[in-house]
Amino acid sequence: MTRTLSIAALVVASLVPLRAENWPHWRGPQRNGISGETNLPVKWSAADGVIWKLPMPAMSGSTPIVWGDRIFLNVADPLPESGEGPSLHLWCVDRAKGTQLWTRPLGRGNRMQRKQNMSTPSPVTDGVNVWVMTGTGILKAFDLTGREIWTRDIQADYGRFGLNWGYGSSPLLHGDALFVQVLHGMRTDDPSYLLRLDKASGRTIWRVERPTNARLESPDAYTTPALLQYGQTTEIVVTGGDVVTGHDPATGRELWRASGLNPLNDPNYRIVASPVVHGDLILAPSRERPLLALKAGGRGDVSKSHLLWTFDSGPDVPTPVTDGSLVYVINDRGIMFCLEARTGREVYGRQRLRPGTYSASPVLADGRIYVTNEDGVTSVIQAGPEFRVLAENDFDDYTLSSPAVSGGRIYFRTTKFLWAIGSK
Repeated sequence: MTRTLSIAALVVASLVPLRAENWPHWRGPQRNGISGETNLPVKWSAADGVIWKLPMPAMSGSTPIVWGDRIFLNVADPLPESGEGPSLHLWCVDRAKGTQLWTRPLGRGNRMQRKQNMSTPSPVTDGVNVWVMTGTGILKAFDLTGREIWTRDIQADYGRFGLNWGYGSSPLLHGDALFVQVLHGMRTDDPSYLLRLDKASGRTIWRVERPTNARLESPDAYTTPALLQYGQTTEIVVTGGDVVTGHDPATGRELWRASGLNPLNDPNYRIVASPVVHGDLILAPSRERPLLALKAGGRGDVSKSHLLWTFDSGPDVPTPVTDGSLVYVINDRGIMFCLEARTGREVYGRQRLRPGTYSASPVLADGRIYVTNEDGVTSVIQAGPEFRVLAENDFDDYTLSSPAVSGGRIYFRTTKFLWAIGSK
């Protein structure tokens, strides 16, 4: 009897990873920075709480994505002291062991462009295939064994990217389609546009231009499109060029538009933080002033009719996170705010995290907010209306990448390592 129970316990234990929540997109399973995982770690260091760490060849702003027993990474080779580096790659890593299963080339031409290199966009997967975009415009599809299915060169097809800081948007996967935005204007006169590609073949289903009156650097956006679903309606939400727009995923047609992201018509108002959707709530960050909150369901100009509230201490780079009740905002200087999601009322404000520069986006999981700065320090904050720092965990290594959560573990990417943090 004892032996039978022991075998049953082992079988149950072996099934636990299969029920782990995947992290298939740079903002997680719901595309909004929220994980349903529990029993996550609160305290760790470079020496404690580390299940494994895998050496990385170079820095990257790309977030690891996780499906089942595999992790996928957009990886750049080290850059020479001058000129362009050789190659970009997609890595597949064993989630349990932290070892590389395979690597596939994504093309040459890696380079630094201001703060980032050409490996910034995060991959996306549906558990059958994985798709990955590079800052050079190469978009490839692979199956989970590493077999290449198709490749596209977006710049060769539609013109050179003209962003001042380099291309950094990740693809949005929904149904049978990939949605890819190119919002630019600082270094090109070409129009900005949104693409829908067939995920199976890479064929362009539609390409729609997205005009705005933004000028100089303000047309540039490093955001990733968001998926808005309410009632029986599905829309693609895009921010950049001083406006937020909603598009019909079947045709690309613009359904609604809200201005107000650049109220002073500043020529340097590029947007980095992505739109966030929770239910029928749309959060549209700009360059700190303002953050707009909109209610879904409008058509045409919804700048006033569907505006819920504005906030003038929004983020620049880190994308906010909300559970639909509270909105958590962290700016580049590590100042944290908590707002009521429906009213914008400040629950608490101007709470100082560890001094530093903050570029990674926060993750909300297990009743906590995980916030990582560029020095590799992750502050763990109690979720809810009371600001309380539970822990500060230091890797002492530069990072731009947002964390990923799956299977009771948190995955952090720093310049030197991919870290798996959790209970052994």
